[in-house]
Amino acid sequence: MREQVLIYSRFPKALMQRIGERFELMDAAGKPPHEVFTSDQLAGIRAMVTAGGTPLRGEVMDRLPKLGAIVCYGTGYDGIDLNAAARRNIAVGHSPGANAASVADIAVILMLAATRRLLAADNYVRSGDWAAAKPSPMMRPQPGMLGRKVGVYGMGEIGRKIAGRVAAFETEVGYFSRTRYDLPYRYFESLEALSEWCGVLMIAVRAGAETHRVVDANILQKLGSEGYVVNISRGSVIDEAALIAALQNNTIAGAGLDVFEKEPHPPGALTAFPNVVLTPHIGGHTQDAHAAMQDCVVANLDAFFAGQPLAYPVR
Repeated sequence: MREQVLIYSRFPKALMQRIGERFELMDAAGKPPHEVFTSDQLAGIRAMVTAGGTPLRGEVMDRLPKLGAIVCYGTGYDGIDLNAAARRNIAVGHSPGANAASVADIAVILMLAATRRLLAADNYVRSGDWAAAKPSPMMRPQPGMLGRKVGVYGMGEIGRKIAGRVAAFETEVGYFSRTRYDLPYRYFESLEALSEWCGVLMIAVRAGAETHRVVDANILQKLGSEGYVVNISRGSVIDEAALIAALQNNTIAGAGLDVFEKEPHPPGALTAFPNVVLTPHIGGHTQDAHAAMQDCVVANLDAFFAGQPLAYPVR
């Protein structure tokens, strides 16, 4: 008999198909499990799969008395109350680095699209304005990447891949991270110092209490009127109200955003800016990234049900 696994977040069935071949999935379809299943059905659940950003608090864990493992589909785990899990002896696992290459790719895409005003250029062609030789201030020449200073905030797996990719564009790369690493990039002692130095700020830091809205009006002011901010981490890292004000006041030159504080409902004001590029949290949404994340989920579940430590525990 296959082990039962609760699917806590809402996932496309195609992503769960491979996991469903190995385990009996009880899919709550994004609803509170107790609204979908009876207490008796939940009583025997020992493991669940969730998206790391989905809020998962102690009261939910209490409805699953035998729960021993929470496995995140993806790298993040900021939605999980880790202290509550620890008090209940529940192991938490994730998929470290599984989607790092794909997320780094979208970071570079957003950077190039924003700095080279790709959306405005696309519209210039589609609208017929180019054929009509209609003047457009958005088509004025912009600085290229050669010699541009790119700051990476957070130097984990994703941050390192971003740095390697942007370095290939002949940029200067600097970074700020809680840990200083032996890397060929300039290290800054604070986010403030990095923001004051760079022309593009790439946010690749893990979400949490210490990074909540840390990219605020002060940081955006330091980035300056020719600076861009690109966020592929979590929307909570940016103060969105401050970002909107900075764009309205031309405090910064533009932005590229794949994540938002309240998904899938980003502030409507962001859609009005032609110098802002928006994508619907698709950084890790590639076939190879999903395959790698599924590998991690299956490995974590296999280890747990075999009575072994999780293969990829949150540390």
